[in-house]
Amino acid sequence: MARSLRFAFGVVLAALSSQSLAQQGADHAQARQIYEKIITFRTSQGQGQVPPMVSYLETVLWDGGVAAENIAKLPNGETVGMLVRVPGSDRNAKPILFSAHMDVVDARPEDWKRDPYKLIEEGGYFYGRGTIDNKAGVTALMSTILRLQKAKPRRTLVFAFVGDEETGLDEPNGTTRQIAAHPWVKGAEYAINTDAGGGLLAPDGKPIIYLVQGAEKTYATFELTATNQGGHSSRPRSDNAIYELAKAVTRVGDYRFPVRSNDLTRAYLGAVGKVTPGPAGQALRAFAANPQDAAAADAIAGNPEFVGTTRTTCVTTMLNAGHAENALPQKATATVNCRIFPGVSVDDVQKQLVTVIADPKIAIKVLGAPIVSPVSELRPDIERAIAQSIKKRQPGVPLSPYLESGGTDGMVYRTAGIPTWASSGVFIKPNEMFAHGLDERIPVKSFYDGIEHIYDLAVALGNS
Repeated sequence: MARSLRFAFGVVLAALSSQSLAQQGADHAQARQIYEKIITFRTSQGQGQVPPMVSYLETVLWDGGVAAENIAKLPNGETVGMLVRVPGSDRNAKPILFSAHMDVVDARPEDWKRDPYKLIEEGGYFYGRGTIDNKAGVTALMSTILRLQKAKPRRTLVFAFVGDEETGLDEPNGTTRQIAAHPWVKGAEYAINTDAGGGLLAPDGKPIIYLVQGAEKTYATFELTATNQGGHSSRPRSDNAIYELAKAVTRVGDYRFPVRSNDLTRAYLGAVGKVTPGPAGQALRAFAANPQDAAAADAIAGNPEFVGTTRTTCVTTMLNAGHAENALPQKATATVNCRIFPGVSVDDVQKQLVTVIADPKIAIKVLGAPIVSPVSELRPDIERAIAQSIKKRQPGVPLSPYLESGGTDGMVYRTAGIPTWASSGVFIKPNEMFAHGLDERIPVKSFYDGIEHIYDLAVALGNS
């Protein structure tokens, strides 16, 4: 729907007195309006809301002076990806890719205390689905593109808006793969991903460390299936498919994969250990110094924040069994999601699951096509640009690369030969990271800091 976005932004500016004190100037007012609008799009799989969101973003870009020839859309079924190019003055310089994803894990409004598809500012936080994963990143890219219309960089910058990161990383025609293969992107020297990397806040809100993602674990999902001829529920059998599957998933839940480490993970855990008080910090420092320290490894294994950095993890996430309440189950399946430590193959994990379950009646198969991506060693120029930006707002905070236990578009870019580092500029307390969960939120100050961080990197790296 045609309307004057500039007029709307002016209205927002006139109401600055009612906005957060963290918001500063026209660029922040514009970013907040974009953010508020895109949270309203329920961009989860099956909702068909990514294309309307892209249409909205296109309107904002056109109104901000971006030429149509510098926008490309990449459809994939019900979703779509988008590329936006900011041409540089030096045609011989390799481009740089910046990336964010528009889709979200679905949120059921009836489960939330607040409407997940409405941006709500309360108590110093922005609440809503996608506030941190990853519509803050989308907004940071949009804000940066619009600001760069006034001062072109030396290098061409390409901004990727992914439409199916949460569901399509292993799809042959997924939007991330289309982006990586696009002529604007194929020659990129490297990528900056907004979907990970960020700072940790202590319980009192003090920033303690900033982390840059340089590697990701392999994302692999297995399906466990128990089958049976079934029968009438009034004639129970000892070989019940649900019971057999239950025993299998319990064994998976009880099993710990072997401890592993590499230079990156030891450096990360050591850096975090230095700024973490008490027994938790002691365990991190001890493990970094000696990964064979069993007591330290066991202590870390009990911490959801760090367990994935020390080993492969597998967890049952979905169950499906039976076909009628008065019939014995003929089939029972479980979905087991694994995050595999670099250097460990998917085949090795599958073989270990077979050994752990120890029941030949349970069929185990890999779902999709897992992506194994290389490590991107942190380059001095990238580290310097990130550190300089962070120190503008959080002086004195140490910086460390780290291994991502989750999965992002970065694994696709790295596999395509584009070194990738994730840096969002967002600081948050570890116990308030509710991406994919209820009451997802981001500190208001962190949102605006992230806006400035991505702009800082675009200017510094774009003119390098």
